Parts: sequence; C-alpha cells; structure tokens
Amino acid sequence: MARPEQVLLLEPVHELRFRGPFTDVVTTTLKLANPTDRNVCFKVKTTAPRRYCVRPNSGVIDAGTSINVSVMLQPFDYDPNEKSKHKFMVQSLLAPPDMTDTEGVWKDAKPEDLMDSKLRCVFEMPAENEKTHEMESNKIASSLSKSESSTLSMKSMVSSLDDGEVKKIMEECKRLQTEVQRLREENKQIREDDGLRMRKSTIMSAPHSSQAVRVKEEGLSTRVIALIVLFFVVGVIVGKLAL
Repeated sequence: MARPEQVLLLEPVHELRFRGPFTDVVTTTLKLANPTDRNVCFKVKTTAPRRYCVRPNSGVIDAGTSINVSVMLQPFDYDPNEKSKHKFMVQSLLAPPDMTDTEGVWKDAKPEDLMDSKLRCVFEMPAENEKTHEMESNKIASSLSKSESSTLSMKSMVSSLDDGEVKKIMEECKRLQTEVQRLREENKQIREDDGLRMRKSTIMSAPHSSQAVRVKEEGLSTRVIALIVLFFVVGVIVGKLAL
C-alpha cells in the first residue's frame, strides 16, 4: 500500500545547501509548515548523524503553524573531488487527538500512516573572484592599519615637542630664508661688478680676472646651495610637525 503524501510543507523542498569554507560550523535552516487543522508529529533524520547537529530533530507542529529546524554541519576537510552522498529525511504522521506520549505514537504508528520527504545535501565553495576580492580587502585593511599607525606615531612625536621648541624651529626657518635672500642679492651684485671690470680690463688681464670671478662664484654658489638644502630639510620637518 502506497504511503500518503507529505502534509508538511518544506522550505527548501529538495536540497539543503551548505556554503564553505568548512573550517567552522555552517548552519542552514529548514522550515517545516503545517497547513492542516491537526497537529503533526515530525522527525528529522540523516544518513550521516555524526557530521550534523539538528535542533530540534523531532517534535510536534501545531495546526496552522510552522517551525525552523537548524541543521548545523560540523567542520571538516573539504575535498572538491568528493561527491557528497549525505541525505536528510523528514518523517511525519498525524497526531491523534488524545495524544499524551509522542514516542508511544511513533511506536504504535502503522507504516501506511507515515509520511516522508527526502532532501539531498549540496556543498558550495566561494567562487574564485570572491576569494580574490577577500584577499584584496584584507590587503586594503592592512594598508589602512599601517597608515593609521604612522599617523599616530607622527602625532606622538609632535605631542612630545613643547611650544618653545616649535617656536625656535620657526625662527630658525625665517633666519635661513633671510640669509638665502641676502646671499642671492650679494651674488647678483658681484656678477654685475665683475662684468664692469671685465669690460674695462685689457685683453691680457682678462683670463686672470675671469678665473678670479669663477672662484668667487663657485664659493658663493656652494654656500647658497648648502643653505637652500638646509632650508628645505627644516621646511619639511616643520611641515610634518604642522600636520
């Protein structure tokens, strides 16, 4: 004699999906709804009881109500070449009006009173592009963490300086700026004076004068370059401290 059609409505209907990675417990929900006007007893069974934890795995669903069953897959080493043969079965029967002992009802039930639905298990691993996105997200998070660490370090350095030290650095910066400007004007004036002397000097004395001018220009240029470099370094330090 054929078994009666399942009265419970299952969601999902045919398969339970578990999404990896499976390094931790992965939970999926099975909804059981009772659309009838009678209470229904149910049991949830699996072909791999050691691999899953089911809560609740049995009970009674009142008429017109539903329950959610949590199916928890325990951690395991996933092998993509292994085709899972795990299956679940939801077994049910109509509860008698005068039911007092659920287990007794199951023991006394006739085979033609039992209804069942079967579901297969499907394992899914994240797509490769999702893995790549996750790796990129981790890299960005790491970079932001390093940037925040550098910012905190700079703020710590600034906080260690008092107002007097900052004021001294600013005054030194202004002094160097004034010195550079003075040397530029002095160098310009020397070039103009030497140009006049060169035009008045004789052809015989021109080489000697030119050599003297070059020596002076080289000496002044060296001083100007050194001061400019020093000014640039101090400016960079002050700029960082002002951030």
